[in-house]
Amino acid sequence: MALATGCVTSSHMSPVAGNQPLPIDPAKAQIIFMRPSSYGGAIQSSVYEVENGKQEFIGIVSTGTKVAYNAEPGERLFMVVGENADFMIARMDANKTYYALVSPRIGMWKARFSLLPIHNDPTAKYNLNGEEFTKWNASTKFVEIAASGKQWYDENAASISAKREEYMVKWDRMLPEDKASLILHEKDGVPAPAA
Repeated sequence: MALATGCVTSSHMSPVAGNQPLPIDPAKAQIIFMRPSSYGGAIQSSVYEVENGKQEFIGIVSTGTKVAYNAEPGERLFMVVGENADFMIARMDANKTYYALVSPRIGMWKARFSLLPIHNDPTAKYNLNGEEFTKWNASTKFVEIAASGKQWYDENAASISAKREEYMVKWDRMLPEDKASLILHEKDGVPAPAA
């Protein structure tokens, strides 16, 4: 029931030592989900990778936090869950880092969330090139799943799957032009520094 209303406590996540992301595996892509907004701060959101009709728990992104995740390169589908579930496509190259906003919005009872791509294009609404991104990056701290987070996910996996299935129907019905704003492209990645 807690998941259905979006109530997930941030105690299921632990600060990352040194506030650094995961090391990037050169054969993988990294995506960082950040939530700088304090709107709907009492409501937590959880993020997942969706593949073959299943979700992999990435973490809980609360106000002022961010989570790094190493994924296989290529086209991937990610999901955020609060009162609703919402999706974003990421087309990623290996050995690059990508960014997405976990964006709260008004829901019926609690905050709803969307995943918004942050583009490597200064003309995009959400982009890596301006003061806004610098502020988001500086105001969010890396967290990782704590032991209680794994337990929370295990206890709520069936509910999360049901929500994924319900909202996936809406996602699948979206017109391609509507999905276009919810895609991270290969060029949006930041190459890893040379070793």
